[in-house]
Amino acid sequence: MLLPVSAPFHCALMQPAADAMELAFSATPPGPLRVPVFANVTAAIATDPTEVQRLLVEQVTSRVRWRESAIALRDAGVAEFVEIGGKVLGPMITRSAGPDVTVTNVVGMADIEALLAAV
Repeated sequence: MLLPVSAPFHCALMQPAADAMELAFSATPPGPLRVPVFANVTAAIATDPTEVQRLLVEQVTSRVRWRESAIALRDAGVAEFVEIGGKVLGPMITRSAGPDVTVTNVVGMADIEALLAAV
């Protein structure tokens, strides 16, 4: 699905940013992960820190497997999602993962305080 965005995210035009990220990662050895990462490039869990760095670089120029990622998260038992900074992705999560998931939108300071009180 094409989205109206302000920059050429997730395409070959972002290669310079991917190269800069890869260079920064080469100077920053990864540590152990505290939680697994769902990569939007593969729509799968990644647990190896070096692989996560590679996938983060790859995601800058690759298409986002949004629907598959939302379904994989739901199937892994994730039922609560938090969208920080807007109210665009929440409806997409609900459409993809189904009506049984909940989405909390955090846009302003009151939302942050409510989220912190809830966790």
